[in-house]
Amino acid sequence: MGEQASGERILILCVDRDGDIEAKTGIKTPIIGRKENLDAAVALALKDPEEADANAMFEAVRIYDSLEQKKTAHEKFQVATISGTEIGGVGADRKIVAELNEVLAKFPANEVILVTDGIADEMVLPLIESRIPVSSVRRVIVKHSKSIEETAMLFMKYLRTLWEDPRYSKIFLGLPGLLLVLVGFLWAFNLLMHFWIAFLLIFGSILLIRGFGIDKLAKKLYIAIREYSPPPFPIQIAGFTAVAGFLSIGVGIYQGVNLAMGEVGEISDVGAFIGALPQLIGLFIQGSVFLIVIGVCVILSGRAIRWYFERDIRLLRTAAMIVVIAWSSQILEQTSQILINPKELFPTGLALSIFVGILLAIASFLIIFVIHRKYSDFFKGKEVEEFEKVESPES
Repeated sequence: MGEQASGERILILCVDRDGDIEAKTGIKTPIIGRKENLDAAVALALKDPEEADANAMFEAVRIYDSLEQKKTAHEKFQVATISGTEIGGVGADRKIVAELNEVLAKFPANEVILVTDGIADEMVLPLIESRIPVSSVRRVIVKHSKSIEETAMLFMKYLRTLWEDPRYSKIFLGLPGLLLVLVGFLWAFNLLMHFWIAFLLIFGSILLIRGFGIDKLAKKLYIAIREYSPPPFPIQIAGFTAVAGFLSIGVGIYQGVNLAMGEVGEISDVGAFIGALPQLIGLFIQGSVFLIVIGVCVILSGRAIRWYFERDIRLLRTAAMIVVIAWSSQILEQTSQILINPKELFPTGLALSIFVGILLAIASFLIIFVIHRKYSDFFKGKEVEEFEKVESPES
């Protein structure tokens, strides 16, 4: 009863979201009233007979006439057309909302029958429903226009993706742009005949980079360099001495091989080579032993420095190894002399070197054992296996 007393006011609303009415006819929206909408639809159809918005306006007028013929005493109807802008987006939606508010101010409707010309105009349905109930939606599609419109919208969507998404714009815009710049550059210097060579080089380089993931590796390398943080000072010393030690070992091996190969050139057959093999080994040891031993001692010295700062018990064992390896150069030197010239019946030098080496090894172990017992509080690492076995009877 209350609804009948106040009356039902129904608005037949036609929406032109892309603003074709104002752009093509110059008629300002909102357009309110049957005659005004009919005149505007005729004007739009005369300007552009293929315009779908004219058909939507005619449909809105037809619905209005149909409802007027069947209306009851408490029903009132009105027809109106509102529009957005050609650029679409937020600006068009705001204009549609403003014109809807203007229409409702002149005709305060209870509900709306929405008439549109396609998918784009139905995008405004939530805007209208947020302000007034929508009881029905009438979509006017001219024959064959639905598929064409949907295809056009899909094409525009993909085109916008290619234009705005960096993942696709680099390939579909960046590469053609690079080729066009290349054409202009070659044309300016009268080198256009070399375009295909330059094209193949550029295109092949891009395929090579993408195929092997060189771009991703370069990105990871850049991030690693940018986020690189130097390690602690002891680790830097150990790393530097390791590089220096391996370089010394490599140079020593090269010198040894070079010295031995000087004698190989004078050997004519396999039998002679086998017979001269001990001499060649001796020449290799003689030419390489000094730098190899220096390199190994440098590597171990760097590790010893690191373990000193870290208070690691392995410092003591490493110190003993440095002494023994350093003296081993004398043993290897005497060995090389015997291999080169095996006429000496009793190798006094080799025997003396081995004997001294054994004494140095024993002395080194005793010294580090004493140091360990005296400065055991200094070290925080795990006990060395040898020390545990020696100290176990006392415990």
